[in-house]
Amino acid sequence: MLCQECQERQATLHFTKIVNGQKTEFHICEVCAKEKGDALPGMNNSFSIHNLLSGLLSFDTAGTVNQSPTQKLQCPTCGLTFSQFSRSGRFGCADCYKEFGDRLEPMLRKVHSGNVSHFGKIPKRSGNLIQTKREIQDLKKKLQQSITNEEFEQSAKLRDQIRELEHKLET
Repeated sequence: MLCQECQERQATLHFTKIVNGQKTEFHICEVCAKEKGDALPGMNNSFSIHNLLSGLLSFDTAGTVNQSPTQKLQCPTCGLTFSQFSRSGRFGCADCYKEFGDRLEPMLRKVHSGNVSHFGKIPKRSGNLIQTKREIQDLKKKLQQSITNEEFEQSAKLRDQIRELEHKLET
């Protein structure tokens, strides 16, 4: 599919905008996206992805504006404050991730549908190995939950499934 802006290159970025139930799709190439300065196409006010992130950050999990003392939190490496990050949606350095990590978790849960980890596509060549490792991780989480709930029969079944998958990985 060709870029809707330049009509020359392949579109690699795809956006869907829904306003009042009306769905509009945009397909643009990376070059045009960079030229537009991260702005999403079709938006009159040039609403950027960084504005979206800062909008998510300015609300706590209850949906109210977050005015906590954590706004004074500051990265020791670059000096960026959490308040500055909340407004811009951009980190100053790699250490900001560590410094603001616990404050980012509620936002990541919103973005990733309840998870704090992003799971992308799995390459076909090594897909079986990665898929098996993910399945083991999921089973271990379920095992911990079942132990907490004192569901020992279920825990034993999960333990056996984990051992079976780990044995597959070793062979």
